[in-house]
Amino acid sequence: MTEPLYLDHAATTPITPAAVQAVRDGMAMWANPSSPHAAGRAARAALEAARGRIGAAYGWTGEVLLTSGASESLAIALGRCVLARRIVSAVEHDAVLRAGGRAEVLSVDALGRVDAGALGDVAGALVAVQWCNSETGVRQPIADIAAAVREGGGLLLVDAAQMPASDELAAVADFVAVSAHKRGGPPGTGALLVRDVATLHPSGGQERGYRPGTENLPGVLGHAAALEEAEPDHGERRTRLDDAIRRSGGIVVAEDAVRHPAIGAYRMPGVASAAQLIRFDLQGIAVSAGSACASGSLKPSHVLRAMGWSEEATREVVRVSFGRTTTDADVERFIAAWRGVARATGRFAA
Repeated sequence: MTEPLYLDHAATTPITPAAVQAVRDGMAMWANPSSPHAAGRAARAALEAARGRIGAAYGWTGEVLLTSGASESLAIALGRCVLARRIVSAVEHDAVLRAGGRAEVLSVDALGRVDAGALGDVAGALVAVQWCNSETGVRQPIADIAAAVREGGGLLLVDAAQMPASDELAAVADFVAVSAHKRGGPPGTGALLVRDVATLHPSGGQERGYRPGTENLPGVLGHAAALEEAEPDHGERRTRLDDAIRRSGGIVVAEDAVRHPAIGAYRMPGVASAAQLIRFDLQGIAVSAGSACASGSLKPSHVLRAMGWSEEATREVVRVSFGRTTTDADVERFIAAWRGVARATGRFAA
């Protein structure tokens, strides 16, 4: 049997052993954190300690609202920010485009980047710009964008689900959406980091009155534990993959942009993404076409279309993403598989 090779970590990544143990510990603390008795108070203490650890991982000194994941965090910010206007970039995750409603849309350049100098009027607007694109790995110049938004009188919402824990956003963002399962924590939990809760309309219930529902203590404990584990730097591995794809006749998406070291998108001209995925899967290799939330759709990638790609070209791109378990040998195996598919379909260039 072919040994499985998982290279779809941007969709979700394995739960770390420390996070698994933390979830188990949380399941033993079965009391409701909102209950006033001793068991409830113990659960509350554990929850608040984990909340503090999540905030500390991002250097965050504002509020940490515990949610079911980045999608809910984005929906809370976009749906309940006190500012009247919404502006989103054209390459945002589907969760942002759905929650943004009739938001104004910021165009991007051919590399998928927002031009901070061309934001225009952002007064009274919540501006949503991702830190890293989940399909292409392109990183936005968040510090420059944040400065322009703040100077223009707006607030900045950053989708940071794909990025490792870092304090880079603490000084510039007003809202940050994060997810546990992208970082080695359990699915179904995440957080919205909020600089000032006065910029959100409350909803009542738990989470300081900003998110009703019993808190997921096991999930929150697992999230906190995962954030405290170091993540490898895959920059050399992705560079090696980029080079091999390029030399074999493929196209590296947005290769001239600053990109996430663990995410790469590649076009095999003349071979449909669906056909590539099937051929890779038959070899035990898991990759994807676009983000996990849209990979089953027949629609062309809105991200690549916004970058100026033709509809035909968008349907020939696959995404490869690395995680804690990825090795040099894994990269070499994928390179060989990619060349094999290209050769079998007459698209290989030596």
